[in-house]
Amino acid sequence: MVEGRWTDPTKTPAIDWTASAALENVERGGQDVAEVTNLNGAVRAWLLLEPQHKASAVLTVEHPIQLDGIATTSFSGETIAALAEHLPNVPQDR
Repeated sequence: MVEGRWTDPTKTPAIDWTASAALENVERGGQDVAEVTNLNGAVRAWLLLEPQHKASAVLTVEHPIQLDGIATTSFSGETIAALAEHLPNVPQDR
């Protein structure tokens, strides 16, 4: 008997968390300034945002990331949340 799987790892291959990324549309110090960092840092910064800022934030990466079978370089709202689920060692209470 073969054990079933709920997720298909080929739809979300290993993510390069060190890739350059920018978190945009987030007000910092009264200005809308993009935070340029690595993907890991950008997603973790998004997790710390207030809900209204999470909703307007846009995350862009230098190379396409395949998430659930779809390759993209731009994430927002629920797609950033889905990406965050793949972060290594992320607290589950966020």
